[in-house]
Amino acid sequence: MREAGGDIVHENRDVGVATVRSDNPAFIQDAMEERALEGAAHNRVIGQAPKTAKKKSAKVEQLVGTKNAVALDGRPSKDKEPLADLQWDMKQIHATADGSYKKEPGDKRVLVGVLDTGVDGDHPDIKANFNRQLSRNFTTDIPTDANGAEVDGPCEFKGCVDPDDWDDNDHGTHVASTIASPRNGLGMSGVAPNVSLVNLRVGQDSGYFFLQPTVDGLTYAAKNGIDVVNMSYYVDPWLWNCGNNPADSPQDQLEQRTIVTAVQRALDFAHERDVTLVAAAGNERVDYTKTNVDDTSPDFPSVPGEKPYERTIPASCISMPSEGKNVIPVSSTGPSTRKSYFSSYGNGYVAVAAPGGDKVDTADQRPDDRAGIWAAYPERLAKERGELNPDGTPKVPNIIRSCKGDDCAYYQSIQGTSMASPHAVGVAALIVSKYGQRDRGRGGLTLDPRAVEWALRGTATEKECPSPRAFEYVWYTLQDGKWVKNTSTQTCEGSKGQNGFFGSGIVDALNAVSH
Repeated sequence: MREAGGDIVHENRDVGVATVRSDNPAFIQDAMEERALEGAAHNRVIGQAPKTAKKKSAKVEQLVGTKNAVALDGRPSKDKEPLADLQWDMKQIHATADGSYKKEPGDKRVLVGVLDTGVDGDHPDIKANFNRQLSRNFTTDIPTDANGAEVDGPCEFKGCVDPDDWDDNDHGTHVASTIASPRNGLGMSGVAPNVSLVNLRVGQDSGYFFLQPTVDGLTYAAKNGIDVVNMSYYVDPWLWNCGNNPADSPQDQLEQRTIVTAVQRALDFAHERDVTLVAAAGNERVDYTKTNVDDTSPDFPSVPGEKPYERTIPASCISMPSEGKNVIPVSSTGPSTRKSYFSSYGNGYVAVAAPGGDKVDTADQRPDDRAGIWAAYPERLAKERGELNPDGTPKVPNIIRSCKGDDCAYYQSIQGTSMASPHAVGVAALIVSKYGQRDRGRGGLTLDPRAVEWALRGTATEKECPSPRAFEYVWYTLQDGKWVKNTSTQTCEGSKGQNGFFGSGIVDALNAVSH
């Protein structure tokens, strides 16, 4: 490295991945002459911090034209949380007071790692299950990109490193809440309300997820007894990584090969140490087993002037981590149990399906927040974004408040395969809670990830492809005050027991802990 003009600034020896700083413009070419080096990829350039912050939302499917949802300051009933009636998602997978909660609400010794944009560990409906001691932040905020465009905005903390209980995006907090919000008489509960949440932050404030943090987060999970991890993202800057696509330059081909190799090493390292790996299937509404067109990559510039370009993507190209070996990809369903219109799919790709929301899975095909997934939302972000009235009540339809005495918490409705994956993770955590063995080395519970996947798939509710299999989705969105019709035809392949829309079926929390 030094001969090529590079200095190692960070090294992960568990999987042989290092971050190197160099002023040599030909560093990659020079470094690749070293026989011990398998690949190289750009770490993205950091610019100057702007004066004001404008956060880029994470990769979640959004809609324009949302109906007003009912504003609730709910009171708990005997068995249900105040906002439980909004949780069609939990009813769909039987994670309810009269369902899986009675059989197995989860075990505190089971550790779930949330690889995401961070988790608000002080949220009233997360705090009780948040493991602050094990939580880590593997990212450094990036003020601007190589083109001078704002990314994360001004740094708020020393060294541009946020605390281990911080979420400037909202994505990670929502995911964590879906997995394990406790049953505490406030708001709503998660799939596994008694398990422990560990923030393994690998995503930027802006919703980008880069290679080094992903590798570090996975290896940390493996070495610290994490039982299940949720990965609701793909590793930027390439949606799909192609090792020899003629549309890409030799340097970009090398970068993509490096991403696949490094992430797979980290996935293998975790899987071998009993970490169950669950990932979102993607929101592109395409079949990952077919040839596709990508015009979104690279989505983050490594040098000034670099922009996304259109390229044909054969099925051999790989999106990481969802297409990594030993990963369980999850597609999304809506309230009617249909595959969500935005959810990607593919026979042999999708392992299982789970509720992720579908705001146009409605009678009139117009967006409705009640068909999204409701989960915890940081109050600090609601205030910063101007979404609350002076008295603290929400003034936007996709946010609600629940209070227990003087203790109030906020929740938002969003949709995406990012929301489907944590439902499957919650069920996986229940499986470990129910059938796991004591880990004598750490005192927790552990279960072979192959057994977890077998149980997750085997207890899912089988669901056939729609008829006709080439299913036309229709929905309407508001554009300039007018409703505009949108359509997308997506084809489901496979049998009732295994198909491209639902995999082995829709996960079922009650079934998973009843055998």
